[in-house]
Amino acid sequence: MLAPKSFRATGETTVHEAGSVLQRRGTVLTHVLHLDSGKVAVGLADQGTMAHEHGTMAHAMGSLDAPFWLNAGCAILHQRAVVDIVATTRAEVLRVPVANFEAGLKSLPTAAFDLLRDVALAHRHQAELAVSRLGKDAEARCAEWLLRHAEPAASQPGALAVFLRERKRQIAAQLGIAPETFSRVLRQLRERSLISGSGRVLNLIDPGGLKALAGT
Repeated sequence: MLAPKSFRATGETTVHEAGSVLQRRGTVLTHVLHLDSGKVAVGLADQGTMAHEHGTMAHAMGSLDAPFWLNAGCAILHQRAVVDIVATTRAEVLRVPVANFEAGLKSLPTAAFDLLRDVALAHRHQAELAVSRLGKDAEARCAEWLLRHAEPAASQPGALAVFLRERKRQIAAQLGIAPETFSRVLRQLRERSLISGSGRVLNLIDPGGLKALAGT
């Protein structure tokens, strides 16, 4: 329905290295992006790394593999970008000026355009909901996760501990945050004497404090 080849003549192909910021959340679209090759992460980027042209994800929503229209829905709805997009591999991107993309849409039958708009609107609502959930403080989500996975500690009657049976990278993905963010939050919780321990066992020193942090 929206074949990239039909926009090649009016677009420009650019190459981006891993870590390159392809889209910043909240910005007005000037180009519609089609991922020709490579892979990208979508979500909420670490704002401390977004000042220049490279960034890392603080709260990941998922990843997309080529070929894929990255922000066509925003253009169809005349909306700002809803997520940050960062290349996780070397990526080739077709950049089509919004005006040229909209001109291409006018060639579609009315029924086809209406279908595209409805799909784009549904996707937009889902993305906005996901972003609002990801916006919850990383510490709160980690505290909630620790409480949910707490087990009786064998070393001390009545105490609670969390046994990390998965890699930290996998746990971070479940929480929708970067592995570096998960490690940083655990360090902060240790510094505040809410948890202790390292390696595969985390002792919950102050479950009440964790509950307050989690908002439960």
